[in-house]
Amino acid sequence: MNRTLLRTFALVTALTLTAFSTALAGPPWIAIEYPANPFDQSSRDAFLTVRTYHHGDLIGKTVTGTAEGVVNGKRQSMVLDIRPGSRQGMYVVRWQRPAVGRWVLVINSGTQGITDATAVVEISATGGVASVSVPTRAIANGWISPRPVAAAEIDGLLQGRALASAGMQYSGNR
Repeated sequence: MNRTLLRTFALVTALTLTAFSTALAGPPWIAIEYPANPFDQSSRDAFLTVRTYHHGDLIGKTVTGTAEGVVNGKRQSMVLDIRPGSRQGMYVVRWQRPAVGRWVLVINSGTQGITDATAVVEISATGGVASVSVPTRAIANGWISPRPVAAAEIDGLLQGRALASAGMQYSGNR
């Protein structure tokens, strides 16, 4: 009986330590690569690529996204064509900016229907990437963690307002 109890305790301890060490490894992350690598067959002619991470490791996630736009004063939304790339944790986005309107791409990574991280990609008037932002919040142990993007933040970008006050991390070209 003691031996069974000891084995059960050891198993519970091992599972707890595994879960705890994963939590300590850091939050998920999402990164955008623009322009896409023309030397990688899977991303040739793509608009951009997405990489998904857990802490520093590339990890496969579910990646979805939409192009949000305002055309002639009307809000429009279209689903992005996102496909797995040549490596685990790499995804290829195929999209062409419509001839008119102001556009923002909202790209989400996650698992089992839960969004882990979101990249907000502002599109320039010429159709290139103007900026990439990942909204974040501070969490324990000095980490920053992605946070959900509010619809008002996307509306603000589409109306031409900056998102610095909304806690967006800037990384990209202006």
